[in-house]
Amino acid sequence: MLNHLSEGSESAPPLLLGPSLGTSYALWDAVAPELSVAHRVIRWDLPGHGGSPADLIGPGATVGDLADLVLALADSLGVQRFAYAGVSLGGAVGLHLAAHHPERVSSLAVVCSSAHFNGAQPWQERAARVREEGLAQLAESADARWFTPGFSVPRLVRDHRDADPGAYAVCCDALAAFDLRDRLGEISAPTLLIAGREDPATPPAHLREIADAVPGATLTELPGASHLAPAERPEAVLAALRAHFGGTARRGMAVRREVLGDAHVDRAQGRQTPFTARFQDFISRYAWGEIWTDETLSRRERSMVTLTALVAHGHYEELAMHVRAARRNGLTADEIGAVLLQSAVYCGVPAANSAFATAQRVLAEEAGGVAEQ
Repeated sequence: MLNHLSEGSESAPPLLLGPSLGTSYALWDAVAPELSVAHRVIRWDLPGHGGSPADLIGPGATVGDLADLVLALADSLGVQRFAYAGVSLGGAVGLHLAAHHPERVSSLAVVCSSAHFNGAQPWQERAARVREEGLAQLAESADARWFTPGFSVPRLVRDHRDADPGAYAVCCDALAAFDLRDRLGEISAPTLLIAGREDPATPPAHLREIADAVPGATLTELPGASHLAPAERPEAVLAALRAHFGGTARRGMAVRREVLGDAHVDRAQGRQTPFTARFQDFISRYAWGEIWTDETLSRRERSMVTLTALVAHGHYEELAMHVRAARRNGLTADEIGAVLLQSAVYCGVPAANSAFATAQRVLAEEAGGVAEQ
């Protein structure tokens, strides 16, 4: 049985996390605890890596054989249907599961991986080298293969050095034989692709190829990330996975677009960086996914409350955005004016004066835009 670590409530939706070749489930150390707030997170080790026995697979094994081990693990834990995210070889396992066992995979995220790994020869050569020399020398180049210059995770490099050479070589055999390009169009699970823009092993073009072939798939490219993005850019990976696997985030993004408009949300997403990713995720999950979706108040009423709160705190740039949103939610210009007039009584005349100036500008822009059409 594959060695694994389970985190989170057993009653929560299950989420399996797969590792990259040469690493252990420690690859997910900076991401899994946060994901376990909303999921039963199950991280697993490849054969001969971390705590998994080396003899679970033998020479000539395939990615399908690894996928069968993952299914056996899920079965042993009573998990029938699960979300799945995997890095590199772990991502290939996810693609295989989604294509060959669609009834088991509810949602899929493929991180720094590919539907093929540049042909068999490089992996056959690496497997032969490892079987002859072991892993010590190959581990010396791990940082260059895995991370951007100057970054390292010593625990993962140590895991690489300590992996069983025979099992590592067998995993190379699996990568050598893997090519799922002809099955990508059959994948029906909601699929997210995450690429590291500086990844030399599986560059963004490999993830774009999958995104173009899998129906409805989406692609996120992370600047400043190489091959092991969950270790190097955990905040950005966490935000992307939360948005993909979290129902409130998906619903929240839909509502956000309905209220604020696609153009505004696209601009906000386009400006997103690893520094702001968690905040964008917070907005989508809580503000839009939980508050704005609560049907106790209508969207018209929520716009009125929001306008008043923004006037009270002097957030006039946000006020301009929500004047536009109020119009999308059905408020007339006269109704917006009435809200601002009421705010003059309870928030103060100077605040309302600035608010009227902001709203008048937005409404004039709107009227001008309509007149030009």
